[in-house]
Amino acid sequence: MRVSSSRPPLWFWIGISCVWVFALAFRFWGLERFNTLVFDEVYFAKFGHNYLTQTEFFDAHPPLGKYIIALGIALKGFNTWGFRWMNALIGATIPLILSGIAYQLCKRPSYALITAVLASLDGLLLVESRYALLNVHILFFGLLAHWSVLISLNHQGHQRNGWLAAAGASFGATIAVKWNGLGFLLGLYLLWLVAKAGQAWFGSSDSPKRRLPIQRLSELSWLQLFVYLPGIALFIYSIFWIPHLAQNPDFNLWQVHKEIFGYHRQVGGDEVHPYCSAWYTWPLLLKPISYFYQVTQSTLEPLPVTGPPLPQNAVKWIYSVYAIGNPLLWWASTIAILALLVWGGWQIWHSIAQRHQEDHDAANLSGEQVWLPCYIGVNYLANFLPWVGVSRCTFLYHYMPASMFTSLALAWYIDGWLRASDRWMRQLAMALLLLSLVSFIICLPIFLGLPISPMIWRILRVRG
Repeated sequence: MRVSSSRPPLWFWIGISCVWVFALAFRFWGLERFNTLVFDEVYFAKFGHNYLTQTEFFDAHPPLGKYIIALGIALKGFNTWGFRWMNALIGATIPLILSGIAYQLCKRPSYALITAVLASLDGLLLVESRYALLNVHILFFGLLAHWSVLISLNHQGHQRNGWLAAAGASFGATIAVKWNGLGFLLGLYLLWLVAKAGQAWFGSSDSPKRRLPIQRLSELSWLQLFVYLPGIALFIYSIFWIPHLAQNPDFNLWQVHKEIFGYHRQVGGDEVHPYCSAWYTWPLLLKPISYFYQVTQSTLEPLPVTGPPLPQNAVKWIYSVYAIGNPLLWWASTIAILALLVWGGWQIWHSIAQRHQEDHDAANLSGEQVWLPCYIGVNYLANFLPWVGVSRCTFLYHYMPASMFTSLALAWYIDGWLRASDRWMRQLAMALLLLSLVSFIICLPIFLGLPISPMIWRILRVRG
């Protein structure tokens, strides 16, 4: 397979610009319409403000996400716009970063653009980007780290080390938002082990210029991957704690980690929060999270955010925000990642079988058909399977890092179908894109909190 080294064409840049404008528009429109703290904003927005007022507090997560919220408050004030706009801006860039990863995986602009389109239609990512929450920051820095690693594999010497340093800093930043950012780093290490094993067992018939960036992972040394990169990550992670510890001197760095770990061990199960959900429900979108719910008798009334609820028989309009994925896109992405895992496993098994038969040409593990599914599948499992052993209350948004790789999987299939000679496959790809957009539009009322009737609300929401 020939790997293109040229830059993306003009149509790609026009398309990606349109995606960014689309993402920005839906994240910033009506950002301050709910003049109240929504869901965990009661913690994170206040914690961000505490940094500006030098108020002592305990937080169950590392501090970086609240620093970013504090920056937004410092620039725009402690109001709904002030503590939300930084999240909206960062959330709008995530489809672009995911597109950059897609391009680095196979150097195909069409695949990168489709990935960005699908990410921009992700309802859960949209909702999380519109409030002062932490999950978009995990995605931003974790995906940025992977993008930097993939770019580094196109270079040698000091340039490669420079990009690896950027990746290390991004890994440190994602862990400094929440500890589950470690899944992105775990995915990189597992991929490196797979690349090393593949090189030792099968070798490669591709010349260095024809190899995909992900195939070059085995070129990274033990020193680069296990000393240089994590050393930078640990340094950046530690630096982010300095302002927090200076303001909250009751605990040192070791003690505050013990306190955080103890807190998460004590977080209970379903009886603690009505929207707790088990890990196996996430790929099927069985239990979304209600972030806001209020009722009113007229759309002309001021949007109610305080006071007792109206009698149910008086309800005419409902304002509701659900942290829920775009249903059709979500389920299609789940099918895509399962199909990709099966396909990748079969490819590896087939190559091993050929190896045992000493058919070295057939056994060569090279090219996009093996390495791209390997990259997506390993990263998906690294960000998803660790939750299997977690006993504390978990939520749908804990699946978001893994869901980024399901988008890459679905985009890979759609891009392949669009380039296929079979007309039915091309039509299927176009139908999936169109229906994903339709599903997004239908669900906009519960993504953005638009006024809807009780009947429409019952149709759109997904019961947990």
